[in-house]
Amino acid sequence: MATELLALDRVNAFYGDSHVLHDVSLQVRPGRLLALLGRNGAGKSTCMQAIAGLLPPRSGRIRLGGAEVQGSAPEAICRRGVGFVPQGRRIFPTLTVRENLDVAARRGAGGGKRWSRDDVQAIFPRLKEREKQLAGSLSGGEQQMLAIGRALMTSPVLLLLDEPSEGLAPQIVHELGRVLDKLKDDISILLVEQNLGLALQLADDVVLLNTGRVVFDGTREEFDTRQPELQRHLGIA
Repeated sequence: MATELLALDRVNAFYGDSHVLHDVSLQVRPGRLLALLGRNGAGKSTCMQAIAGLLPPRSGRIRLGGAEVQGSAPEAICRRGVGFVPQGRRIFPTLTVRENLDVAARRGAGGGKRWSRDDVQAIFPRLKEREKQLAGSLSGGEQQMLAIGRALMTSPVLLLLDEPSEGLAPQIVHELGRVLDKLKDDISILLVEQNLGLALQLADDVVLLNTGRVVFDGTREEFDTRQPELQRHLGIA
């Protein structure tokens, strides 16, 4: 079995006095997509924030490529090769599409495949068409393309995607799935996604959270076999 690229080992995270993640352990292996599933409030986004350095865990270890990164600043984790596309996209609305991409390129160092603006525009041609347009004037689907493209410009080895299909039309979701499936050739991906069909279409491995605890960890095929008994943990469209 391949050595893990990312490993969480008994991670506990809090918002103030509220204990959100309870001894969460999971692994993302090189060249694979792990779908992190669970109903709203299960702790999925908290898990992503802990990995990205936005919410340092109270205890437990987070290893990237074997090196412990828990407690590191978000920019340091980015430099180690983690690209984060947060829920809600959070692009820079007053910058152009091209400027949004170029800002990330100046930061990037991730150690994965080297991504140029041309590379990003090749997988998202609409960003080439809109490159002089202010990002805030883009459609929701175009903003999601830009958010993913901006993360790719950091040349990550691991891409964190938090609810990428949220609020998008079905045709755009289909296109997003096609792009993510292609990206798996170059980058390991940790995907949080409420659209169960999209998540399982893309996933190699699945972790299911319920109230901040891991209730399933296995391959997509194993999840498919046990899905009827796991349904009560899902609250997923």
